Order: sequence, then structure tokens, then C-alpha cells
Amino acid sequence: MGWTVYTILNILGGAANYGGNIYASKPAFLVLFISEGIIFFLITHYYRNLITKRKWLNDGKIRIFYKVIVSSIIMGLLIYLFRVVVSQVTSIADPKLYKLATMLGLTSINTIILFVWSLFYFVYHYFERFSASLKYEAALNEIALNQLKSQLNPHFIFNALNGIRALVEDEPAKAKKAITQLSNILRNSLVTDKKRLTNFDEELNTVKDYLGLESIRYEERLQTFYDIDPKSGRFSVPPLMLQTLVENGIKHGISTLKKGGVIKLTTVVKDSRMVIRIRNSGQYLNGKSTKRKEGYGISNTLQRLNLIYGNEATFRIGNEDHNTVLTEITLPLNI
Repeated sequence: MGWTVYTILNILGGAANYGGNIYASKPAFLVLFISEGIIFFLITHYYRNLITKRKWLNDGKIRIFYKVIVSSIIMGLLIYLFRVVVSQVTSIADPKLYKLATMLGLTSINTIILFVWSLFYFVYHYFERFSASLKYEAALNEIALNQLKSQLNPHFIFNALNGIRALVEDEPAKAKKAITQLSNILRNSLVTDKKRLTNFDEELNTVKDYLGLESIRYEERLQTFYDIDPKSGRFSVPPLMLQTLVENGIKHGISTLKKGGVIKLTTVVKDSRMVIRIRNSGQYLNGKSTKRKEGYGISNTLQRLNLIYGNEATFRIGNEDHNTVLTEITLPLNI
């Protein structure tokens, strides 16, 4: 299509230079311009195959530049020679065509045209490769996210069923309530299983069901508090992320304390960013919770945040005071 447009412009340019009736009196000029368009198409077709075969796209930019310059000059000279042959065969050759200045001038013009063609070709394929690379990276990220999510469900279900088993014989009413809460959590989990992100309110409901389930097991040893910014519902979070961090706080903090402790979940929305804070009783020393080595919940969360948000999200965990561990996550509004 490009060389067809080039040929049409050449024909129109010839009519403007030599007069509108030039093609009626000397149709050989029309043959010259059309055949030249065809030779441009054929030579660039061969040139493209050469680029692909020799894998020029894998070379460095400087090396490609030199190759393109040399190739454009050679092809420009070949097209000049083709014009000489066609002009001679059709008897429209101008004596000036054989002069060195004319040869250098026409070859230079052809070289510039072919260099511009090369520029468009390499830029197009550069962006095509860049786009393919992004798609490949996104596919790898999606696979990694699915693997991380697949770790969460069996882990949580195992812990929850163990808790319910302890209630079945001694406190069947509480066991029944626990099963209802577990079914709610599993239903939400199934709905969000294929999602990269879920609405914060839905995630919060899962956390409340989970903490309700744990409250049955720990009774007065576990106290829960919520302070949720009304704007939090505008945000999305990775499915089961908050539940995993809350579970981490109970398992490595509260469960190690004889008197139990407190879980407090708060959110603050400011400047299109949401800060989530999870406080739990306990201590976090040298990267490890007191008495127990931390589980995979934190590393899992860090990987998921990095895969989904990159540098747009932050995560930190540490001691807020002598009795409280603070986990803080900052998320952007849109991703």
C-alpha cells in the first residue's frame, strides 16, 4: 500500500513537471514510474526477508544503524541502475541521467526513501516486540498470582476445620455457627478465586466471618475492633489478603499469649490512597514473631502486592509499642 501511494505521487509529480499530457505523448514515462514502484516493493520485500533471516532485530542499535545505512545505499544505487535500464529500453533516457552528479543525486534520494522505510520497519517491530514482552510478563504474573492464591485456600480450610472439630462434641451450637461462618467464607472465596482484585467491602466481610469463627475458638481471649473509613468501599484489594494477615496476627501473636489479645482493623483514605492498618497483640522481633517463626502469609502478601501494584503499593510490619504489632498496607485507588 505504501509503495502504491509512492507510485501515484511519482506519477502526479511527473505530470506537474512535464505537463499534464506527458503520458499521452510519451506513455513510456508512465511505464517508468510504475515499474520503479514495483522494483521498490520487490527490493524492500527481499530486504525484509534478509532482516528476518539474519536476525538483525537481535543486534545492538549501533550495529543495526550501520547495516541499514549500507543496505540503503546499495539498494538506492540498484534502483538508480534500474531506472537507467528502463529509460534506455523505452528510449526516454536523458543524457544528464548518465552524469555523475545525476547518479549521486538520484541514488541519494533513493537512499533516503529506503532509510525512512527501514526506520518505520524497525520502530514498528520494536513496539511489537515490546507489546509481546508486556503480554508475556502479564501472563507470567497471572500464573504467579494464581499459584499464590492456591496456597491460601487449603491452608485456611485446614485451620478452620481443626477449630470446628474441637467444638463439635463439647459445644455443638457454637460448632454449627462456626460451620455457617466457614461456608460464608468459602462461598466468597469461590466467587473471588478467579479475580486479581476484589472489592474492599467484600474482603472485610470475609475478615469479619473469619474473626467470628476464631472468636468461638478463643472466646474471651480474642477481642476484635473495626474503624473503617466510609470511602474504603471505593477500593479493591487482592482476595484473601486481609484475612491472611489477620490470621497471621492471631497465629503468631495472640495464640502465643496466655491472656489472649486484641485484633484491630482500621482504614484511612486520603488523596486517592487507602492505608490499611492491622494491629494485634504480641511482639515482632528481628523479623520474627515472638515464640514462633512467621508463616508464609507475609511473604505471600509481599509477592502479590508486587505483582499487582509494583511500586504503587507499600507494605511494612513492625512493633508499634511493647505490646502491639502493626501491619500497614498502602494501596492506590485504581490499578
